[in-house]
Amino acid sequence: MKCPFCGYLEDKVIDSRLSQDGSTTRRRRECLSCAKRFTTYERVEEALPLVVKKDGRREPFDRTKILNGMMKACEKRPVSLDSIEKAVSTLEMRFIDSGEREIQSTSIGEAVMEELKNLDEVAYVRFASVYREFRDINEFMSELKDLLEVKKRS
Repeated sequence: MKCPFCGYLEDKVIDSRLSQDGSTTRRRRECLSCAKRFTTYERVEEALPLVVKKDGRREPFDRTKILNGMMKACEKRPVSLDSIEKAVSTLEMRFIDSGEREIQSTSIGEAVMEELKNLDEVAYVRFASVYREFRDINEFMSELKDLLEVKKRS
């Protein structure tokens, strides 16, 4: 593992722990050159589907894009990083388990919105406003009304 501080390629593992769901291994490492410590996360690489973008381009599935988008939506909200990570892992497993070789980016966006709706309604509205590209306040208010209707029913 390359040291993020000095670039040296040798280190020693100080501690290893499995995540709660057992899908990720967290390792604390110490560089043998500069003695600084850093953390790495390891996960088994699954056969992930290709993402078909709106313009027809295809690109590899990237969980960090989903994680970054959800973290941005949850910024300054009482949502823990663990719950965001868990939601991203849930989404990733859903796409892997679907068995599809390709998945539409719109399907991913809708699934992210559903997860955010369960995590934090403000984060959901933030993400939806960017994802759905609201053109005016009426579209935004319509989404809020839909959210309130669902909340009243449950």
